[in-house]
Amino acid sequence: MSMRFCILGSGSDGNCALLQTAQARILVDAGFSARRLGQLLAGVGESLDRIDAVFLTHEHGDHTAGISGLSRHPHIKVFANHATARAVQAGLKHHPDWQCFETGARFRFRDLEIESFAVPHDAHDPVAFLFTHGSDDLFTPARRLAWLTDLGHAPQHIRERIREADVLVVEANYCPQMLKNDLKRPWSVKQRISGRHGHLSNESARELLLSVASPRWRHVYLAHLSRECNSPAAVETACAGVLAALKCGCSIVHPGMGTPFFEF
Repeated sequence: MSMRFCILGSGSDGNCALLQTAQARILVDAGFSARRLGQLLAGVGESLDRIDAVFLTHEHGDHTAGISGLSRHPHIKVFANHATARAVQAGLKHHPDWQCFETGARFRFRDLEIESFAVPHDAHDPVAFLFTHGSDDLFTPARRLAWLTDLGHAPQHIRERIREADVLVVEANYCPQMLKNDLKRPWSVKQRISGRHGHLSNESARELLLSVASPRWRHVYLAHLSRECNSPAAVETACAGVLAALKCGCSIVHPGMGTPFFEF
């Protein structure tokens, strides 16, 4: 079996995706309540009873809100680095089945190889993930998914990792003009969002895609759009040139909406 992937939701209100292989069903982040996760999974024909593990990028609530409700699903393993696990555990009444890893280490879970790599964001030890299925031989060619959200800029090591992916999820979090004009956020929050340990703007996402433009990419998802300080139209305007130039499929993930399954 190849990999099947869909984004259940991505944006300011929560982030979560589902990745399926022959031997594993995993969630990448769990930024919705467990009840909402169950609803989102039911919408794609799955359930929390069938999920094997959750992989957390960092401790912020829009990526971890569902962990507290997983006490009813003790079979689900929760993968996180030590700093993220400690930060999340501090707010929980139960102890999930933590599977802690060192940032940068490669390890296996069932038929997946997972590599985490550090990203610049204002969390304890935030990471992105590269998931690999297969062994790059004639019978089981390797397929890779890169999950890259919540970063203020993209150092060279990040560009090298995402070049290897077949499917790339990268954030286009905010439109600079919409952030500037936003009346709800104080100046300090705007500085945090636009800083080097904040989020990628639409223009930063465009630059990252242009600088890598890997011929291996089969699909690119622009995700984690701010509900108030961005819009799919603003992303499309900023990134239209690069999306047209890339020789792959591209999707802009609307806040509050998921995506169909992509099989690769």
